[in-house]
Formats: sequence, C-alpha cells, structure tokens
Amino acid sequence: MKKLAFLTLLALALAVSGCGTGPAPNVVGTSASGFWEAQLIGGTGEASKLGFVTAFNVVNIGQLDITSFSFFNAGACFANGVKGSTEAGTASFTTNVGTDQVTGSLTYTVTSAIPAGNILTLTSPEGGLTGTSNGTTTTTGTLSDGVAVGAWTLTGGQGDPSCVGSGTFIMCQGTATCTIP
Repeated sequence: MKKLAFLTLLALALAVSGCGTGPAPNVVGTSASGFWEAQLIGGTGEASKLGFVTAFNVVNIGQLDITSFSFFNAGACFANGVKGSTEAGTASFTTNVGTDQVTGSLTYTVTSAIPAGNILTLTSPEGGLTGTSNGTTTTTGTLSDGVAVGAWTLTGGQGDPSCVGSGTFIMCQGTATCTIP
C-alpha cells in the first residue's frame, strides 16, 4: 500500500511540475525599412515649417539604422546636406500573431550642425506606432502601412529664437496615406 501511495504522489508531483512549462508562445519577428515621411503640426515661426523624409532599417526593437534623411523645408533651423544634421532613433514593436497587427513606439532625433545645437525630437509613445506584418511564426515579416503619431519638440534656438517649439506629428511609411488623425 505504501508503494502505491508513493507512486501516486510521485506521479502527481511530476504532473504538477509540468504545468506551465509548455513551449513558448510563437513570436513573429517584424522588420521595418524603407522611406518614411514626417509631417510636423504646430509650432510658430521657423519651427512650424519643418517636415522631412527618412529611410531606416530596424527589426522589432533597437537602434534605427538610418540610411537617408532630408528636410523638405529646413529653413533657418537646420541646413540640408551631408553635414547639415545628425539623426538617430530607436523603435520597439511587437506583432500580434493572430491578426498580424503591429504596435509599438518610435523615437527620432535630429541634431543640427548648422546652426549648431538645434535638436528636433519626435516621440511616438507605446501604441503610437502601428501597421501590419506578413511574418509567420518561423519567418521575419515586413512592416507595411506603418504610421507613427506623437509629439515633437524643437530646442536650441541657436541663431534664430523662432527655432523653439512643439506640436504633434504623423510619420508614414512608404505609400501609406499620411493623414492627420
């Protein structure tokens, strides 16, 4: 009888210890790349005239690998050209396996070289970056119809006091329609 009780307890212990240790949920990797257009809304003076196009690469989370950048209308706050500014950014997003919907966040910063010290920062909070992915549980998908919305700030005002401001922005990937929400 003791042997049967011991075997029953052993089987129960093994069954309980196995709970919740199944395979990890399937995760879809998604990469973002290509050209994105940013429209800035708000601000006054020179700060109200900014808009740009950029190209970058990133997978799921991390630093943006920025491959191209140009202002449409840099004006007095930023000089266009090879040495006109330095760009950096990060992105973090996840893909819902069942719906292929992508959500996440994006930060993008432009620091002027001429005039020195102006810093434009775009911040799209968690949930502010959306799109779709064609990934599967075994392949990395590609973000499409990506849209990031959030707030922008311009600080520095080097040489022109109107190069300070804030507002909202929308940044759209490729052929996505960039409309103000």
